[in-house]
Amino acid sequence: MHASKRQVLRGLAIASAVAWAAVAPGGIARAQAVTDEWAAVKAPASAPALRPVTLDPGKTVLLVMDFNKNTCVPQKRARCATALPKVRKILAEARAKGMVIVHTITTRMKNDDIAKDVQPKAGERVIAAPVDKFAGNDLAKTLKDKGIDTVIATGTSANGAVLFTAAGAVLRGFKVIVPVDAMPADGAYQEQFVVWELAHAPTVSAGVTLTKVDTIAF
Repeated sequence: MHASKRQVLRGLAIASAVAWAAVAPGGIARAQAVTDEWAAVKAPASAPALRPVTLDPGKTVLLVMDFNKNTCVPQKRARCATALPKVRKILAEARAKGMVIVHTITTRMKNDDIAKDVQPKAGERVIAAPVDKFAGNDLAKTLKDKGIDTVIATGTSANGAVLFTAAGAVLRGFKVIVPVDAMPADGAYQEQFVVWELAHAPTVSAGVTLTKVDTIAF
């Protein structure tokens, strides 16, 4: 075979292989790595549905997670400061109903660092834990021993304590209520991602109800 003809055939074979590699079975183009598509990715057009809920105070715990007085201020984390009145509202309602309330701090915080608006009262437990507030402690067992089967997850950051604690709670057998106006993060993108993930994540989404503070009733 003539050398030039062999080169043409070899080139066609390479081109065919490249084209085949770019197409999945059934003729569907294979997705690029998400980092290759970064600028083209668009958020879903519709937000996940928010649902009103009515809860049994005797079977529900309110988690108030990681609100730090040193950072949850307009000058540093404006979204966190804006969310505090909502958290204070549901905290007051939970107290009025005699609910179990648990506060958490990060492993870099002290109890005195909890924001003034949501500081614990006598008898309310404070736990220092990483992003999954059920990890490395007896919280799940303690709650189940009290007959609690539902967790209201409020906290910051949305993409830290709220996301991982909500997932951890579902995987430990709890139903989880997440008021989306009481889970601030550093920016709207993080909050949007968490809402979408909690609404769609395998296994976890089946145990999570998204709502707002004003549509939670006891």
